Amino acid sequence: MGDDTARVFVLFSARYDDVVETRELRYFVAVAEELHFGRAAQRLAMAQPPLSRAIQQLERRLGVVLLHRASRAITLTEAGSVLLREARLALEAVEAAERRTRRAAADRPGLVLATKAGASRELLSKLLDAFAADPGAVDVEVMLCGPGESEGLLRNGSVDIALLQRPYDTTAGFDTEDLYIEQQVLVLPAGHPLSNRPHMSMAEVKTLTDLPLPRWPRRDGSYPDGPGPQVRDHTQLTQLITLGRACALMPESLRAQLRDDHAIVPVPDAPAVTTVIAWPPHSRSKAVADLVRTATRL
Repeated sequence: MGDDTARVFVLFSARYDDVVETRELRYFVAVAEELHFGRAAQRLAMAQPPLSRAIQQLERRLGVVLLHRASRAITLTEAGSVLLREARLALEAVEAAERRTRRAAADRPGLVLATKAGASRELLSKLLDAFAADPGAVDVEVMLCGPGESEGLLRNGSVDIALLQRPYDTTAGFDTEDLYIEQQVLVLPAGHPLSNRPHMSMAEVKTLTDLPLPRWPRRDGSYPDGPGPQVRDHTQLTQLITLGRACALMPESLRAQLRDDHAIVPVPDAPAVTTVIAWPPHSRSKAVADLVRTATRL
């Protein structure tokens, strides 16, 4: 770790309200993501000169160089990369606090629960029924999301609690309770030469050149490199499998939602999928605690 990077960590671990302002973090994130002062200023709806001065002031305050400025390009220094990561987390925490505060002040108390559409369907139904039967239970609004969206909504404060699935979702930074573990299966188009296999290994799955695994979007919206098709949701994926354009590893519980034009092959050495209920570690909501207790009882 370079000296500049270490200095950013030290300063950021201090009371950062005495070091940098939220406004400055937003400015820096825009410049760091655009790598262009003009585009960043347009994104922030401000003029370029005050934006440039704000970034220079931030560098002086931190005592580090955050950006390498060339005539035609801007790049992040090592310290700038650290600050970009930490600033995103800090801004997400501020936005989450604002959303949760407004929701706590609502006239009608309730919870918002996020879950991936189609996942944990039986568990979710049992959970909502059991929770509604408890005395004093609040209303639960269910937000059905695409792959990877539930985690982001929980981090930015849009929802109070979520059903997540490891290893698909990252649960670092949340309090969690494991609810159940299941194996993964390979989903193929019906009639494929491998559809009658009793099982397959992960090594075999990765070598299926005629049926590549799909590529899901990352958190920033980009897709990883690879031969498989880009997919956004479960419906799109199942159609691609039916057309013979892809295969997919899925939790075994999704078997009941597949159609006759799909075939299932167990993959014993695939990573197990753990469904967890997750909530912010600083939550003091009685309703969240009650819902978690209900989930762990099921």
